[in-house]
Amino acid sequence: MSDDDKRLAAEAAVEEVRDGMLVGLGTGSTAAHAITAIGRRAAEGLRIRAVATSLASAEQARGLGIEVLDFASVAAVDLTIDGADEIDRHLLAVKGAGGAMLREKAVAAASARMIVIADGSKRVERIGSAKLPVEVLPFARASVLARLGALFDSVERRDGGDYRTDNGNLVADCTGWRGADPQALAVMLQAIPAVVGHGLFLDEVDAAYIAANGVVTRLERGDASG
Repeated sequence: MSDDDKRLAAEAAVEEVRDGMLVGLGTGSTAAHAITAIGRRAAEGLRIRAVATSLASAEQARGLGIEVLDFASVAAVDLTIDGADEIDRHLLAVKGAGGAMLREKAVAAASARMIVIADGSKRVERIGSAKLPVEVLPFARASVLARLGALFDSVERRDGGDYRTDNGNLVADCTGWRGADPQALAVMLQAIPAVVGHGLFLDEVDAAYIAANGVVTRLERGDASG
């Protein structure tokens, strides 16, 4: 993967930000490039406000002079820009390496448009190779992990169980889908009461900017030829 490609994808996506927008800020190393680019445009006079999907992203944005609102008081977002761990040509994505998938999905659901930015290593023919993060209520840890074990070949508690999301929950990193298609897997995960979030983003992404070897490609939902 190339940090330069991450930056190029982020800067291309940020061109969609318009004056007066309320922008959703993603989480992770690629999203950090987008926040930097938005901050630079804000310093040049672009009038925007933002909501952040993590405490780290909020801190970075405020440090760049971006006004960050409490998402709890926000009903709708104009545009969200975020990274991905995997994305295919149909804009099915896996997210959550940064542990913010639940907040990211909440902000995405409130957004008129969501853009994923990534370097070329994240583009795949079919999602399913990356670890799928699942956010778990600690109260039901053992029972949820047992049920996840029936769905995946491997289930590991992130950082040996010491990791906590900004919501105070555990993350189980899951690999091996045993042939389940993404839509069916999402339904099965949502049926486990103490699973509070997961990294399958199947309907949320409207477009993707993917940079490989210095060249940025844009994919739009509905165009499977990219």
